[in-house]
Amino acid sequence: MVDPGNSIIPVNRQCELLSLPRSSYYYVSSGDDGYNQLLMNLLDEQFTRTPFYGVEKMTAWLRRQDHEVNPKRIRRLMRLMGLEAIYPKPRLSHPNQAHKKYPYLLSKLTIDHPDQVWCADITYIRMLQGFVYLTAIMDWYSRFVLSWEISTIPDTAFCLSALEQALGLSRPKIFNTDQGSQFTSTDFTGRLEKGDIRISMDGRGRSYDNIFVERLWRSVKYEEVYLHDYETVSDARNGLARYFLFYNMERLHKSLGYRTPYEIYVNSCSNIDPVQASILHLN
Repeated sequence: MVDPGNSIIPVNRQCELLSLPRSSYYYVSSGDDGYNQLLMNLLDEQFTRTPFYGVEKMTAWLRRQDHEVNPKRIRRLMRLMGLEAIYPKPRLSHPNQAHKKYPYLLSKLTIDHPDQVWCADITYIRMLQGFVYLTAIMDWYSRFVLSWEISTIPDTAFCLSALEQALGLSRPKIFNTDQGSQFTSTDFTGRLEKGDIRISMDGRGRSYDNIFVERLWRSVKYEEVYLHDYETVSDARNGLARYFLFYNMERLHKSLGYRTPYEIYVNSCSNIDPVQASILHLN
């Protein structure tokens, strides 16, 4: 290929003429780990567009992009990323049978005020080299993000850190998550039970049970992550901090009557005093 700086032919046109995937042009080999990173980034973008794609469809999609991959590899990478298609499907992994089972409490519940239901989830955030995991706790009614945290490993500790931050502001009646090991751990569920908070968990393979946090991830990735190339974990933290401030304080939501999550949460929440409201504003 011709150096794009010395050619009048755009990179995408050069790739098209050579039948070369554009992603392959930008990819610089650094061994198997580097190629896995490329695949994970592609999986992340495609899953954000089509969260109903499971292992087989993701494998087929990557093959159409000229990546010779097999389902075993894609299954391993999707597990590492915490990706699971939203529809009921053959069980490719088994839940931890040791943890206590909690029912899904939201199916017939009318959610009409803040702090009635909080939800939490974990997602994959790419960087130029490597990736981090992001967890966030959101008020279901107002879409207000009460807290968030990032980590290089998807352990319980960073989820507990986010939980403690959120509980420092208020407390929900119900806390809803998926059945990930971080949220089913005795440390996490024990903290909720200690706070007299009812625990609700999604059915396996049904991300739409936690639909609003799934929509949050789409917004975070399309409006922040995919527009910036984080070089370090510090860059990721600073970028996400800016975005969540914007999301809470400035981003208008059609479903909220073109108001912000902050306006809905603080104006409708009797548990938040002026001091706490100022903390929310600054954070």
